Amino acid sequence: MSVRVRGVLATALLSCAALVCTALAVPNGMEPAAGSARGEAIVGAGDAGDAGDAGDAGDAGDAGDAGDAATVAGARTHAARSYTNADTSALGRPSPDRSATDWSTALVDSTLARYTPDKIGGWSYPVGLYLYGQYLVYQRTHQQRYLDYIKQYVDRFVDSNGNIDQSFNSLDSMQAGRLLVILHHETGAHRYQIAAQKIRKRLDSYPRTADGGFWHATSSSRAHQLWADGVYMVTPFLVEYGKEFGDSAYADDEAAGQLAVYGGHLQHSSGLLRHAYDEAKTADWADTKTGQAPEHWCRAVGWYAMADVTVLDALPADHPRRAQLTGILRKLASGLEKTQDPSSGRWFQVMDKGERPDNWTETSCSSMFAFALSRGVQRGSLDRHYAKVAKRAYDGVLQRISLGSDGRTHLTDITIGTNVGDYDYYIDRTRATNDFHGLGAFLIMSEQLRAR
Repeated sequence: MSVRVRGVLATALLSCAALVCTALAVPNGMEPAAGSARGEAIVGAGDAGDAGDAGDAGDAGDAGDAGDAATVAGARTHAARSYTNADTSALGRPSPDRSATDWSTALVDSTLARYTPDKIGGWSYPVGLYLYGQYLVYQRTHQQRYLDYIKQYVDRFVDSNGNIDQSFNSLDSMQAGRLLVILHHETGAHRYQIAAQKIRKRLDSYPRTADGGFWHATSSSRAHQLWADGVYMVTPFLVEYGKEFGDSAYADDEAAGQLAVYGGHLQHSSGLLRHAYDEAKTADWADTKTGQAPEHWCRAVGWYAMADVTVLDALPADHPRRAQLTGILRKLASGLEKTQDPSSGRWFQVMDKGERPDNWTETSCSSMFAFALSRGVQRGSLDRHYAKVAKRAYDGVLQRISLGSDGRTHLTDITIGTNVGDYDYYIDRTRATNDFHGLGAFLIMSEQLRAR
């Protein structure tokens, strides 16, 4: 029996055992009230422990792709994984004809039923990602309540004069700024422009590496560090801000420049990206020669992939960085094709180690890659054969969503907010259901691929 087959069987047995334990321990249809043995939050809202929450220490930059208050590189605690999955009766069975369901509207309606705008969470990038996905569904369906919900969320943080109580000391805290641009575009209200300008002006004095890359955050624990996650937190906002408010000359150059700097430090010869880079080479996880993190963590690579295609969409055809960013994308696409799991169409949590029996395929990054590959083909940046790679990923992600007995969607196997670490750290991250990292990525993917 091959290593790959043994790994798949072992993972399946572990997953089945975990699901049985969950069904025994959790009442029907309910989610655990506490986190794993590591104290990790296991909630769909995504903002518990996330960077960028209003009033949280995260706005000072102490968390990256959400998660712990400090990096845990080198951690090898093998705590039992916890799941937010309700039991099998609550999760229900996959629809026999999955293509017949509008999973985007089903997911949005389910999420709106679970959370009112004042209960969905604080100002944070996971909520911002989800609501951006909801906006894409609004653009297709013209369901006014989808846009009204986004406005009600944002209006919790932006007053009538455009004041927003955020210091924007981390890139994570800037991601939801895309909603400010959207609401100005949809309503014309000047206060959203005033609030968005606070992010734009913050970048004028935001700290950078010697070659111009924005630090992941201003706190001492993130100083001099570039995380692949960070480019998605700021570059889509930049190009959309530039287009909406006539600042594209700066915004396009800045966004493209950030992607180039990050790509130069993070992209490996395989085409994949390392999770992070430390210019000072002093972080626990940093290689003392290269400054790079040790692993290709899938969602970090997914953030970068989505940022690259989003910025390429906005750049003029003759922009001097277009060829460079296209080259990074093509090299990445080749790496994605080689590491896609042939049996599921998804990608592994640690991307280049899919043969290991404890590795597992992750839903949010698989959604991100499906979107990026499909959009790259659509815009002519990638060879057309990558459309098939994207479609396999799309079909694979659809196997992770189902309708429960309550009629609501359940999207599974989403890694919670995650810092930089080693292989064991990534593998031991909680696999959540209905976490906003996955919900937002799913909607972005679905609106790109559902009709293709």
